[in-house]
Amino acid sequence: MPNSTGAQVALVTGAGRGIGRAIARKLSAEGLLVALTSRSEDELAQTARECAGETLVVPADVTDPEAVEAVFTAVEQRWGPVDVLVAGAGAGTSASVHKTTDEQWQQMLDVNLTGPFRFLRRAIPAMLERRHGRIVVIASVASKIGEPYISAYTASKHGVLGLVRSAATELATTGVTVNAVCPGYVDTPMTDQTVAGIQEKTGRSQAEARSILERKQPIGRLITPEEVADATWFCIGNGGVNGQGIDVDGGAVQS
Repeated sequence: MPNSTGAQVALVTGAGRGIGRAIARKLSAEGLLVALTSRSEDELAQTARECAGETLVVPADVTDPEAVEAVFTAVEQRWGPVDVLVAGAGAGTSASVHKTTDEQWQQMLDVNLTGPFRFLRRAIPAMLERRHGRIVVIASVASKIGEPYISAYTASKHGVLGLVRSAATELATTGVTVNAVCPGYVDTPMTDQTVAGIQEKTGRSQAEARSILERKQPIGRLITPEEVADATWFCIGNGGVNGQGIDVDGGAVQS
C-alpha cells in the first residue's frame, strides 16, 4: 500500500547492527518510515524493535545485483518511492598490499563501492521525478587518507567518495543532494573484528589493541554510532549541504 501518512520514506542498508542500526533508530525517531536491509533477518528484526516508528524489514545481500530491485520494489509497494537513501552497508579487510588476494580486493569493491553505486542508481530516478531526495553514503576517513594494511578497503572508500562527489555535482540543480559521512574508528562489531586482528598479529591484549584504535582519534576514544547517525541526519536535514565528506573522527582528519 502506498504511503498515505505524508511521512518521508527512508531506506537504510547495513541496518542490522552498528552504524546502520543507529541511523535507523535516528531516522525513525525523527518521524520517517524506515526500511531496513542487510543479510541477517534476525539482526534486522532487532533493529526494528529498537525503532520508534513503523519499519519494513527486507533482508538482502547488497552485493547481489538482483537484490537491489527486489528491495526497492518491496519498499515502493509498501510505502511508495524512497525519499532518503542511506547506504550504510560496509565491510573491511586487512593485509599488506603484496599479500592482498584478488578475493579480498573484489570483496571490498563489491560491498563498499559497487553496492552503494547500484542503490544510488536505483534511487535517483524517482527522486528526480519529485525534485527532492537525500542520499548519504557511510564512507570512512579512509576515503581521504591512506593507512597501512588496508589498501583494498581504502581504495574502495576513496572510490565511493568519488562517486558521491560526482553524483552531487550532477544532481545539484535537481533538489537531490548526495553526501558522505566519513567516520574514524567507531565502537561497532566491525571495529571489534579489527581489534581481534590486531591481537592475532601482534600478541597484544584486547585492551591494548583497542587502545591503539582509540588513540587514532585526538579525542582519545572511539566514535559512537550515535555520533555518526547525528552527522547523517545533518546531511538529510540541510539542503545546502551537498557533495561533502563529513568527517566524524574526533579531529584526526581536519578538512
